[in-house]
Amino acid sequence: MAKTHKRPPKRPIVGIPCDIKMMGEHPFHAVGEKYIKAIAEGADCTPFLIPVLPDPLDLEEIFDAVDGIFLTGSWSNVHPSEYGGEPSREGTLHDPQRDALTLELIRQTVDRAVPLFAVCRGFQEMNVAYGGTLHPHIHEIPSDEGFEPRFDHREGKDDPLEVQYGPAHKVTLTPDGKFAELLGTDSIEVNSLHGQGIAKPGDLLTIEGRAPDGTAEALSHKTAKNFALAVQWHPEWKFWENPVSEKLFRAFGDAVRATRA
Repeated sequence: MAKTHKRPPKRPIVGIPCDIKMMGEHPFHAVGEKYIKAIAEGADCTPFLIPVLPDPLDLEEIFDAVDGIFLTGSWSNVHPSEYGGEPSREGTLHDPQRDALTLELIRQTVDRAVPLFAVCRGFQEMNVAYGGTLHPHIHEIPSDEGFEPRFDHREGKDDPLEVQYGPAHKVTLTPDGKFAELLGTDSIEVNSLHGQGIAKPGDLLTIEGRAPDGTAEALSHKTAKNFALAVQWHPEWKFWENPVSEKLFRAFGDAVRATRA
């Protein structure tokens, strides 16, 4: 009698909205490999790339296909028209097709109690989705009282990647907050590769982590019934070498698996 082989259980699926990348005159929908790898190996889920078409995909179809949502970083900024900001300076990159999908996708993800994890641009998108505002050049505005003078959070473009993504500054986490509980500490070291940052936090969001100059670095959703966290830094970069990054992606993957079960 022929042996039967059981297939391993299917991993849950995490949707990752794409960026629009122009290759010549042709638009491509793309996601950086480091983000895909972080979901596939760090969260132990199957990555599912979501195109950002001029007419956004129906959200019902997206939620029928995925068990969690991961929002990545990008070279583009959220368009200032989405939060009532001043027109961007010449040369600023935008991705209106991504904006058109992700802002409503974020709200629907939280409302449906689907796990959500957002980094860098995704962190900023989450803030805008809940009525918050951004400053496209956060290093140019004074820090709030009680914090160190504002410093430049941008990476050195000519530095090697290992330097660009290396530890840049400390983040102090809210004691007894969701991040401190998850990570088992209230102080961590993170990388820093952003020019745009939070000016005013969204109404349903809590800032749970700040850089020494007061810049917001970690957000949680006040009323979410599932995992709904966002960070300004890049935990996806060589996550397997960073215990904080490993914990974040493992916790997100666990939340996705628990939701699917």
